[in-house]
Amino acid sequence: MTIDKDDLLNSILASIDRIHNVSSDEIPNVNLYMDQLTTLMDGLLAHSTRNPGEDKILTKTMINNYAKNDLLPPPDKKKYSREHILMLIFIYYSKGIMSITDIHTMLKPLCDRYFHSDGPVNLCSIYDEVFSMEGERTEDLKKNLSTMFERAQKTFEDCSEEDREILQRFAFIFMLGYDVYTKRLLIEKLLDEFGDVSSPE
Repeated sequence: MTIDKDDLLNSILASIDRIHNVSSDEIPNVNLYMDQLTTLMDGLLAHSTRNPGEDKILTKTMINNYAKNDLLPPPDKKKYSREHILMLIFIYYSKGIMSITDIHTMLKPLCDRYFHSDGPVNLCSIYDEVFSMEGERTEDLKKNLSTMFERAQKTFEDCSEEDREILQRFAFIFMLGYDVYTKRLLIEKLLDEFGDVSSPE
């Protein structure tokens, strides 16, 4: 590979290291009004947007739609709890790859069983457990990305240098997209079964 391609791969891997999952310790255990909630969510998740400072993380309309679609319990006296924030973060990370119906299928059992639960298993403990697994996957993800990148660099070797650069970049992007596509199919299959498992008999 050329130095430019090495730099590109290193930049991609460095961007993975910069991904910051919100720790439950960063979420205040106080009830918030709508405006306070949207401001907090903007602060917590701004780093995850494509255009920080421009992209809106959460709006009042979004929150009202989530509540209307039964993704979010109603606020208590117009105030949202820490559990609401945890649910909103789950929704935020899921909505790019899952339909509202599928998000509902996934979150409804959690909401029914663990929202405002004082037991050892509650939304906060679930959140911490799930995101600890994501943190552990970073090195595996970087290795997988490196392998895919190297594979893409071996495509279109007979093309001109200009065409090869464009087509190899396309190949890498498409490989990533296809990976997301296959995982989405798996998610949908699991959710179809999850809906049956989590429904009361």
